[in-house]
Amino acid sequence: MTRTIHFLAMFLLLAGGVAVAARQGKAVTLGGYIVDNMCAAAHADDADSADKIKNHPKSCALMPDCVKSGYALLSEGHLYKLDAEGNKQVAELLKKTSQEKGLSVKVEGTLDGQTLHVKSISD
Repeated sequence: MTRTIHFLAMFLLLAGGVAVAARQGKAVTLGGYIVDNMCAAAHADDADSADKIKNHPKSCALMPDCVKSGYALLSEGHLYKLDAEGNKQVAELLKKTSQEKGLSVKVEGTLDGQTLHVKSISD
């Protein structure tokens, strides 16, 4: 039974990796939640890191050190760092939104490894 569970877990991880690799360099549209890189790194090992990202406060994401660290998108269980254009668009979106936590967005762009080169971001 445990072997079956381990096999299933490994299969799911491999399938997820293949899905990400298939998107490399191609135009993608991803939906997910925004978090600053500093907070993402601080919670990377937490068992509930996805929940923390989904409820990340706007006030934290706009703190000077958090803005300076740049932003990432949590989508389908993967954390993608945004490029400079994406960071700029997220900062503007955060300033304009009335949503106080858990900023959910749709991002259009291309993937290069774990970096998302942003064409557009909308909430």
